[in-house]
Amino acid sequence: MTNELMCELLKSMQVRLVRMDGKLDEVKLELQAIRGHQLAIQQDFSVIYSKLSHIEDRTGRIEIRLGLVEPAH
Repeated sequence: MTNELMCELLKSMQVRLVRMDGKLDEVKLELQAIRGHQLAIQQDFSVIYSKLSHIEDRTGRIEIRLGLVEPAH
């Protein structure tokens, strides 16, 4: 292989690597966005579970007041 051919090959590889680097940056940004959405969903579930627990507590007290169940001792 001549030096000129090697130089052309290396230039072509460099261009491809630059493109790949750009694509990798895009993938990183997308993963960060996905992580952000996942965290938001986890927080939403936490709030939902908290509210559900509160509703269960209130329902239990209502059932006791109405005499539908016996109070736990």
